[in-house]
Amino acid sequence: MSDVFAETPAQSERPTIFFDGVSSRRRQVTLTLSDALEIAEDGATPVRWAYADLRRADSPPGILRLAATSAPPLARLEIRDAALAADVAARCTRLDEHRTTRSGVAKIVGWSVAAAVSIVCVVLFGVPLAADRLAPLVPKPVERRIGDAAEVQMKTIFGRSVCEDPAGKAAFTKLVNRLRDAAGLDDTMTAGVLPTAVPNAFALPGGKVFVLKGLLDKAQSPDELAGILAHELGHLKHYDNMRGLIYNGGTSFLIGLLFGDITGSSAVIFASRSLVEASYSREAETGADTFAIEIMHALGRSPKPAAELMFRVTGKEGGSGLTNILASHPLTEDRLARMTKEDRPASGPPLLTDKEWQALKGICGSGKV
Repeated sequence: MSDVFAETPAQSERPTIFFDGVSSRRRQVTLTLSDALEIAEDGATPVRWAYADLRRADSPPGILRLAATSAPPLARLEIRDAALAADVAARCTRLDEHRTTRSGVAKIVGWSVAAAVSIVCVVLFGVPLAADRLAPLVPKPVERRIGDAAEVQMKTIFGRSVCEDPAGKAAFTKLVNRLRDAAGLDDTMTAGVLPTAVPNAFALPGGKVFVLKGLLDKAQSPDELAGILAHELGHLKHYDNMRGLIYNGGTSFLIGLLFGDITGSSAVIFASRSLVEASYSREAETGADTFAIEIMHALGRSPKPAAELMFRVTGKEGGSGLTNILASHPLTEDRLARMTKEDRPASGPPLLTDKEWQALKGICGSGKV
């Protein structure tokens, strides 16, 4: 019986193909199985690959494709004869050493899950904590530049320039100054009314607050508008805008890192960000509501009218389950119930006279928006 590992010139009926990894030329070669695998081409110096250096490369069925750790990275040997392939494979003790085993797959899956959980924890806990710490440290000039850029965008969306009727502007300034002083904000804070029918108000970084005319039109008393303004001042006082910028930026990066930029991931990333950002926004809105309640009480006025104005604008938003989870603000009826509990008889002077209130209502003039 002959020794299977004896030195044997090996050639099959089907050609053995060799690529040397240096050129793209396809070479037909003869193999010699001795103390190493010798690859010989007519007229060329044989190439020797140690059996311990041979590794299986990806290949179609019926072909044993080999690479060698000691050869150029692109060098490949393709053995198409099954018997010859089996003979070579029998001599290669480390042929599949580089391939991932089941235990290796389990480790990869385990570490991947651990990494995903870590990123989720950072998104839910680490990023909000970092945003809370960093937002008050943003230099005022930087915050103002961000606010200026945001103001340009808002005016592009909601209309030209602020409303400037002199009597209305004077009344609005009086109302804002009373709220600003009660809130403990400095006189760098600015406010204005934008001529659009959208009923809303918002605060921007750098101490900017804007009321949209649609909200002013729906307001029935100075106290209603004052409570909304106090809520927006709460966002400024708590640095909610800067916290949101830092939080959303960090969340975008980490969730993108978790899911990758692959086909179909955009919907997952959007849904995930919606959930975590909505939760964070609810916290900020609740804090701003608390601030508004405190300011209105400090002025001897009730916070309830502001909630009534919100309810008049939005109507009942009642819902449960997913609808409630994704709500970026507390439900209007919940806010109304909370502020109704905080209702107190007026103990301070009116924030505006009837004449001033009517002037404020006409701050944008009679033109259509």
